[in-house]
Amino acid sequence: QVQLVESGGGLVQAGGSLRLSCAASGVTASAYALAWFRQAPGKEREFVVAIRWGGDMTYYTDSVKGRFTISRDNMKNTVYLQMNSLKPEDTAVYYCAARRLWSTVWRPEGMESWGKGTLVTVSS
Repeated sequence: QVQLVESGGGLVQAGGSLRLSCAASGVTASAYALAWFRQAPGKEREFVVAIRWGGDMTYYTDSVKGRFTISRDNMKNTVYLQMNSLKPEDTAVYYCAARRLWSTVWRPEGMESWGKGTLVTVSS
């Protein structure tokens, strides 16, 4: 099972930017697809974006298209989430998750490994 550690969260004003990182270790990380989910207070965990480890496939939820960009560094076994034009509604704990199957259906219950999350707070 792959181990995941997120970093990069913090407090930012609306319109600002943050870059989250997800460092993967354990079994061959390249066998996995990695995704970012987020969970706002009082809400269910929701899918944000995913990338196939080879980097040739990405999938974004509509609310972040054009603002968020996912990328990976194979040498560092790390996936990044660049978040621009942040809005107060982006405030949430952001989780990195992994599974071996690539598809365009991403649900929390379908993921095999999770990080502990990193908090992003966007002030208005």
